[in-house]
Amino acid sequence: MTERDIASLRVYNQHLNHSKFKKPEEVVGYMCAIQAQEYTHAKWAIGLRMLSPADKMVEKAMTSGTILRTHVLRPTWHFVLPQDIRWMLSLTAPRINAGNAAMYKKQEVTDAIFNKSFDVFTKAMQGGKQLTRAEIVSALHQANIATDDLRLTILLMKAELEQLICSGARQGKQFTYALLDERVPATPIIDRDEAVARLVLRYFKSHGPATVNDFVHWSGLTVADAKTGIEINKAQLSNITVGGVMYWMGADVDLNTAKKSGAYLLPVYDELIIAYKKRDAMVPTGFRNKMGAITFFPTIIVNNQVVGNWGRNIGKKSIDIELKPFDKLNKTQTQAIETAIQRFKRFNGLA
Repeated sequence: MTERDIASLRVYNQHLNHSKFKKPEEVVGYMCAIQAQEYTHAKWAIGLRMLSPADKMVEKAMTSGTILRTHVLRPTWHFVLPQDIRWMLSLTAPRINAGNAAMYKKQEVTDAIFNKSFDVFTKAMQGGKQLTRAEIVSALHQANIATDDLRLTILLMKAELEQLICSGARQGKQFTYALLDERVPATPIIDRDEAVARLVLRYFKSHGPATVNDFVHWSGLTVADAKTGIEINKAQLSNITVGGVMYWMGADVDLNTAKKSGAYLLPVYDELIIAYKKRDAMVPTGFRNKMGAITFFPTIIVNNQVVGNWGRNIGKKSIDIELKPFDKLNKTQTQAIETAIQRFKRFNGLA
């Protein structure tokens, strides 16, 4: 087993090159969470894993609430399913709040201010109202709650972590917030060990092969949590060792089946890159000095390896794609990338 094999298995397990899903919620459910702070890019991350993707399908899922966008891991915006949002937040929110404590203190946001803002949110949103950030600011100001600097972000994030609010439907290009209890049906409460077990199993099955440290990086939980989850799920997981490092994945993966190739235009923060602490398996040795560009910009993947960055300019009637390869592309690579470009254009309805 080699690093290239790890790359092949990751592409396969993330469903980029086989049996893709029909609905956005199927993708999000399988992946458990998809990083989503760059919203238009994150919609494409879902589309890449769908059989016949369309931007409008993902937007419709957000509008209807079959997928939600909230702060749930590390903390960063992620897409999650309604049936997962409560148990995931119950698991991750304590560590996120602990990590945010210094920011809360610096911005002088006390428990009293949080509770007062929660009352404002509840009163303003009850009855199914979905409010933009501007409307929320107005309501907070009427209650004499300051929203300058990072305070608005802190108040909204804290309300998300406390399971009070979540994403609503967009109004034009504006995001909205809604009361979680009005947007999401009640789900059974589970204990912490079961929540850890769920998150660990779904991460390693959808993102594996990955290490314990990769899971810690992705989830924001601890090494002890990762080991607990692996122990609970040991019958459903398998491991391999490459270069003295142990990687975990689902027990039913066949490397021979996974050895498929193709080209993909990955959005920024795609799970294939961002979900691992160490990303060397996806990056040829000669390009590992470009990890900044690979981590923080959209990347081109050919034959399960990063070969460059790309950018796009989306107009009303056309899309211009700019390729930024790290080295000269051969004819086969160029043809594969052209297929990927056409797929991206179809997703946006501009092929």
